[in-house]
Parts: sequence; C-alpha cells; structure tokens
Amino acid sequence: MRVLYLCHRFPFPPKRGGKIRPFNMIRHLGAGHEVTVASLARTAAEAEEGAGLAQHCTAYEMGRVHDRVQRLRMVARLPTATPSSFGFFYSRDLARRVRRLLAAQRFDLIFVHCSSAAQYVAHVRDTPKILDFGDMDSQKWLEYARHKPFPLSLGYWLEGRKLERLERRLAGRFDLCTATTRAEWETLNSYGTAAATDWFPNGVDAGYFAPTDEPFDRDTLSFVGRMDYYPNQQCMLEFCRETLPRIRAQRPGVKLSIVGADPSPAVQRLGDIPGVTVTGSVPDVRPYVRRSALMVAPLHIARGTQNKLLEAMAMGVPVVTSAAAAGGVDALDRRHFLVASTPDEVCRAVLHILENPGERTRLAHAGRARMLSHHNWDRSMQRLDRILERCLGGARDAARPNPRKVLQS
Repeated sequence: MRVLYLCHRFPFPPKRGGKIRPFNMIRHLGAGHEVTVASLARTAAEAEEGAGLAQHCTAYEMGRVHDRVQRLRMVARLPTATPSSFGFFYSRDLARRVRRLLAAQRFDLIFVHCSSAAQYVAHVRDTPKILDFGDMDSQKWLEYARHKPFPLSLGYWLEGRKLERLERRLAGRFDLCTATTRAEWETLNSYGTAAATDWFPNGVDAGYFAPTDEPFDRDTLSFVGRMDYYPNQQCMLEFCRETLPRIRAQRPGVKLSIVGADPSPAVQRLGDIPGVTVTGSVPDVRPYVRRSALMVAPLHIARGTQNKLLEAMAMGVPVVTSAAAAGGVDALDRRHFLVASTPDEVCRAVLHILENPGERTRLAHAGRARMLSHHNWDRSMQRLDRILERCLGGARDAARPNPRKVLQS
C-alpha cells in the first residue's frame, strides 16, 4: 500500500509531543508499506536532524519555513474566517510538493496528523483519507481564553471559535477522523458532523523510559516540559507561588527541578527561589526524573495526552497531576497515580508520597505496569491497523458496483 503521510511538524527526531505520535505511526506504517512523508522544518538544524527519518519511510518532502514569515501569515489571517494557526503551518513550497506528489503517483491512502496539516489535501476526493486530529486544538485555544487577561482572552476565544468551525468542516471532508484520547474523541463526536470517528492512544517507549537502580532524592520533585509553552509556564509559576510554600512549611528540605527547553524570563526567575533549579534544555531528561521522588504536573490547561506523565510512570517515578491532565492517561487515580488540582490537594498528595516510602514504591510499580499494559505503542498501532482497515474497507464498499442499480439502469 502506498501512503502519503502529512503532519505539521517534521517528525524526526521524536523529541517533543507534536513529533512523538506521528513518528511512531510512520515507523509502524513504514515497516509494511511505502510511506511518503510531507511536513515542515523551521530551522536548518531541524532540517539536518530530520534527515534521519529516511530510515523509517520510503521518501519524504520537507517544506522549509521561517518563523518570522509564518507569524506574518498568522497576522494576515486575523481579519479573516481562517484560523491564524493555519497560517502558521502553511507553506507554498510544501503545497507545491504535495501537488506534485499527487500528480505523479497514485496513493492508496492519505493520512494527516493534526488539523492544521489538513489544508494541503482537504480538496482531494479520489483517495481514502484519514484525519488524526490528535487533540482538538480549538478547545485548547478556548481554554487559553479562560486563563488570559483581556484583550488577549478575546483573541484566543476568536481563534478557538474559528478553529472549531473549521474542525467541523474538515471532519466532513475526510473518510474517517481520529483523536488521541477517549475524551478528545467524545469532543469530536459532539460536533455532530456524522463523520466516521475512532481513537487510539499515545504510547511510551518503555524500554528507553525504564527504571534503574540508581538512588533517588526523597526530597526532590521534578517537572518536565518545554518551558516556552504557556500551559507549562502557568503550571510552574502557580506551583512555586501557591503550592511549594505549603509543602515546605511541613517539609522544609523539599527541592524542585524544572526541566525543559527555552524557559521564559518569568520561569528563569523561579530559579532565584531557594531549592528551585531551572535547567533549560538538557540532553536527556531521564536522569532528572529518576533522581526525583515524584513528578508534579498540576496543569490547568491540558488537552490530549501529556507524554511527560507517561514517561515518568514508565520510569517508575510516581506522578501527582491535575484532573485536566489525568484525562489523557489511561490510568486510575490512587491506583496508578494521584490526581489533585488545588494547591491544598496537591500539597497533601505530594506529602503523602514523600512521607510514605511504601506508598511511593507501590505507585512506582503500579504506574510502570499500567504503562506497559495500556500505553504500549505496539498495541496502539494494532488499534491503528484496525482503523485503517475500517477506512479502506469502507472505501472499497463505496467503489463496488451496486447490483440493484445495475439492474435498474
């Protein structure tokens, strides 16, 4: 089978959330099919690193863009009905490459990851198409609107509404649409588009993110995530302001490591708080997580799956997270991790683990086991295979002549 796979970020190396899911799909599909990947690279370094994708696919097309130009594309769409984010992920170069591919060869399936990449093939009618929304991006923008001050809140609300309207329209232009979690799938179905839908979870590389025998610090907490991302910034700023003092009031030696690339100035200033370390970009996050007693992630804005939670649990490090983030993990509160949302709840959950070594051990083993059983890439890809067959089977049925119509003609 020949597959054309489009995604909004070049999916190699799979170092961040927007690249991990598409990379694992491409690697899986590439093992048994001819897969051509089309995506965007934003820097020379990303383009150079991206060449490593060649070993996982038949061919790839890389559209080069520059952030300054893409931001202008976003601004140009502000007064229009088109979401600004679609401007950020549009490239004339990539559009030309995709048109040439479609003209030069016949594909058996077009697979798109992320709604902002759907614009390149939304018009195609003669090939079965799947749109993997992943997260329903419109709902993330609407969440932003509830947490940003006016007039920024109005801008985020308008973008969210534009996206929601376009997501509904796009769903009708694809043969089947998918999402990352059951909650995102339910949001997709709530649009009432009558589109065929399904979902399949993110996995975690449990061999790479595995426990070790190295000791951990019983008073160290960790948080991992890109620190140029607003939900992560908001999470840590509030945690250090509201929750960490509550924890230290009862356990003064507690320390916090904030691990992630490109921290904003406000996040960098958190490093001035005694016991708080802001690392910036690191070559490998695993040692920081493994050395911690637990990971905290009380995110207020969290759509889809938070890969940081899957990775910590796979490493046998207990997790305390919010209800918003927990919805993207197929695990149970108090059995595999602890769910807490308010500063007081998070404080109690953290102290419960720090002050009960047996409970930490129990959660470490239970969390790891749950990742192996419910967030396994092999099982997720088996689910994807069934989704592909459902889509292609539907296309074959639609193309098959109807004997009743033949007899009537």
